[in-house]
Amino acid sequence: MPSAPRRARTPLTALLLVGTVLTFLLGGAGPASAHASLTRSEPADASVLKTAPSQVTLAFTESVSLSDGSLRVLSPKNERVDRGTVTHAAGKADTARVMLSGKLPEGTYTVAWRVVSSDSHPISGAFTFSIGTPSATTATLPTETPDDTAASRLYNFFRYVAYSGLALLIGVAVFLLFCWPGGAGLRPLRKLLLAGWATLFASTAILLVLRGPYETGRGLTAVFDLPLMGGTVTGRAGVALAARLLLLAAAGVFLPLFTAHLHRTADSTWPDAPVAAASQTGTSQTSRVVATDPPPGEARSGIGTRSLGALITVGLALTWAAAEHASAGIQVPLAIPVAMLHLLAMAVWLGGLVALALALYRAPADTVLPAAAVARFSRLAFSAVAVLVATGVYQSWRQVGSWDALSTTEYGKLLTFKVTAVVLVLTAAAFSRSWTAQLSDKPQQAESSVAAPQRLPVAQRVGAGGSSDSDTVEGTDSVGPPSPRDPADSPALLPGSPSATDQHWRGLRRSVAAEVVLGVVVLAITTMLTGTQPSRAAAESAAAAAVAQQPPAKVVMVPFDLGTPNGHGTVQITFAPGQVGDTTVEAVVYGPDAGISTVPELRLTLTQHAQKIGPLNAGLADRKGYWAADRLRIPLPGTWTLNVTVRVTEIDQVTVSKAMTIQPPPN
Repeated sequence: MPSAPRRARTPLTALLLVGTVLTFLLGGAGPASAHASLTRSEPADASVLKTAPSQVTLAFTESVSLSDGSLRVLSPKNERVDRGTVTHAAGKADTARVMLSGKLPEGTYTVAWRVVSSDSHPISGAFTFSIGTPSATTATLPTETPDDTAASRLYNFFRYVAYSGLALLIGVAVFLLFCWPGGAGLRPLRKLLLAGWATLFASTAILLVLRGPYETGRGLTAVFDLPLMGGTVTGRAGVALAARLLLLAAAGVFLPLFTAHLHRTADSTWPDAPVAAASQTGTSQTSRVVATDPPPGEARSGIGTRSLGALITVGLALTWAAAEHASAGIQVPLAIPVAMLHLLAMAVWLGGLVALALALYRAPADTVLPAAAVARFSRLAFSAVAVLVATGVYQSWRQVGSWDALSTTEYGKLLTFKVTAVVLVLTAAAFSRSWTAQLSDKPQQAESSVAAPQRLPVAQRVGAGGSSDSDTVEGTDSVGPPSPRDPADSPALLPGSPSATDQHWRGLRRSVAAEVVLGVVVLAITTMLTGTQPSRAAAESAAAAAVAQQPPAKVVMVPFDLGTPNGHGTVQITFAPGQVGDTTVEAVVYGPDAGISTVPELRLTLTQHAQKIGPLNAGLADRKGYWAADRLRIPLPGTWTLNVTVRVTEIDQVTVSKAMTIQPPPN
């Protein structure tokens, strides 16, 4: 058995490892990537307009929330030219629009935007457009990205803290309720439960205060901006945080009732609670546990306590699911309850592990942790991990979308890292289950040996010995197996055992400590995943960006007139894209009544006289209503002359020309 100083160093080493892992993960966490992305803008990026626009409009892949500073338009002199509030265009939640001043001089204007996507993460960007001749200089934007401010870094850190507090609050409560109610009398476990509540309450309050600066990209001084705080509380994330605070306030009143209920009922409802009655027969001593049914009033009180606790627990999980990735994307009605189950299973498993580790390492020396309690937690943890795996598979499919995304996107790589960590946790859990099974066999061995003249455990006073009364089970006596921390201190000589049992308890402590460390790694990665753009959304964003960067089609209207009655009209020719390289060509002939007209023949050639290139035959083919060419290669930028030949009858045809400018390819 290790000495006391060594026992003290072991959990300290585990804590140091946990801190190192968190430092690595927190330090490496970048700005949160969000779900939405910009699909188009009016005016378009880098466009040159002949006249000043009256407004700027943006369109996104999903609904976004707006604030007063969501759209800022800066003139070439770095002056704000937007006016009024930012609104949704035509009532569409996936758009943002702001009006511009009446008279805008020529030059290049900068549009800086920042909105909050439907999964509560802010996104931002900027682009330019010009009126008339582009200016030599443009507005100066801050060099620090709005996603990497002091407020955003603090906000991301306290998101980790909030997850940790939730795991402790729910996990420890479930451990005490279903695994070891007698542990409610131990001050270390009560302190751990209170620490979980206090951590979650404080971190939630800080997140609510920081939410405004986090959404708008402003500095920490913006926390004192009351109008900003008012706007934050009415947003989806603000409502979720405020609701969480209210639920935690109710939980603060509920926790003393919960622990008192467990302490009152543990003795009568759980056969392995640390309360026993001893009797002596001759020279040997036997012990029996007194188990009675609780009074009817106590039973009704227990049902009410558990129901209230369940409502608070479900409500807390909902405040996360309703404002994170589950609230955006596909299958939202199914994704939200699945996300809640995933979060609750994580809390039950990881928080329960911490409670078990505390009971193994920091329980008073004369307190017995029943092997049956460990076995109950082993079964509970197995169920929680099964729920984690099932819900995790669904969430992975929903957020990743393809096998390739696991290695090509940040979300997929983090998810792979998380799966690896979970496998390691399950490996450590297998060892814990093995040690638990061996410990659970000990009472059976002892029971089969009662008839033989063996020395049995002597009744002990829980709380007597090396620890103070305040750190023990209050007001109870216990008869039980030797302490898992100091088995050599008790004269237990049942067959096979003092050294074997000691070895089993030490093995259990080591495997549980490993589970806790790896579990914290899983929690940290999970928190990082909630702030990372899902792979499916990343693919949608990339596709939208590709479409947005695609050069716009070039449309040329070529009028013609044969000089005969009804022999005039217009040919509309569309080049997509209208730049150097391969392009598609579509042509539609409109008659004198502006309706589509069919003609027996339509030819198109292109010539660049400056470079003496051409004529290039477009090779238009009749597509039953319009004429088209799937591929036309335009080799050089500049001014090209279009020669269009339109034949309307066997003998009536005309050839007209029009100039067109071809842009160079993008860099």
